[in-house]
Amino acid sequence: MSPLIFGLANLLGLVGFFYPFVLPAATQPAPLLFFLLTTLCLLVVISDLTARELDARTVALMGVLAAVNAALRLAETTLIILPGGISPIFLLIILGGYLFGGRFGFLFGALSLLASALVTGGLGPWLPYQMTAAGWVGLGAGWLPHPVQNGYRRLLLASYGIFCGLLFGFLLNLYFWPFIAGPGNDWPAELAPGEIARRYFAFYITTSLWWDLLRAAGNATLLGLLGEPLRQALGRFQRRTVVEYVESDERIGD
Repeated sequence: MSPLIFGLANLLGLVGFFYPFVLPAATQPAPLLFFLLTTLCLLVVISDLTARELDARTVALMGVLAAVNAALRLAETTLIILPGGISPIFLLIILGGYLFGGRFGFLFGALSLLASALVTGGLGPWLPYQMTAAGWVGLGAGWLPHPVQNGYRRLLLASYGIFCGLLFGFLLNLYFWPFIAGPGNDWPAELAPGEIARRYFAFYITTSLWWDLLRAAGNATLLGLLGEPLRQALGRFQRRTVVEYVESDERIGD
C-alpha cells in the first residue's frame, strides 16, 4: 500500500497547486490539504516500517534531522537575518533525499516544514504548500545520479540547489496568486491556458524572481561548502543502518 499512499500524497499536492488553472478559484483548500497531506505522510512512514522499506533507526534519523531543520528555521527567523530568500533548511533536505532515496526525501522535506512551522509559529494557509514543495525538493534529490568524482558531485548538488531555489518560490506563489483577483471573480476559468501562464510568469518575474535567485545562490553556496562533509557523515550512518532481508528455502537444522 505504501507506493499507492505515496502517489496519492504527490497527486494531492499537484491538485492543490494547479486546480485554479482549470477550475474557478473560489475557495482556499489549505486546511483540507494540510490534514490530508500530513495524514498521508504518516501513513507512508507506518506502511514502510511495516513492509521493512524503512527501519526504526532511519525513521529516528528523519526525526532528528527534522528537528535540526526546525532549529535552523527558528534561528533564521529570530536570530539571523539572511538576505532575500536564503534558507539553510534545503541543505539537509537535498542531502537526505540524495542519500536515502526519493521517498525518504519527500517525507523528510514535508515533515521538516511541518516541524519548523510548529516551532516558529508559522502556521497558515501556506503551510501545506510549503510542505509539498519541500517534499518535492527531497524527492527530486533522490533521482539524481551519484558520480564517483567529488568535483562532479559537488557541481551536481550545487546545480540542483540552484534549480530548487527557483522552483520552490515558483511553486509557492501559485497557492495565493489565483486568489488575488478577489472572491466572486470567475478568473481564471474564463482565460485560455496560454494567457494564464503568460500572466503568471509576468507576475513571478516582477515580484519574486530576485528573491528566489538569492535563495538559489544560498543553496549552491551551502552545498558547495558543507555538502561533501555532511554527505560523508550521513553516508556512514546509511551504511550502518541498511539491512537486506534475504528469503531462503533452507530450514534451520537441515
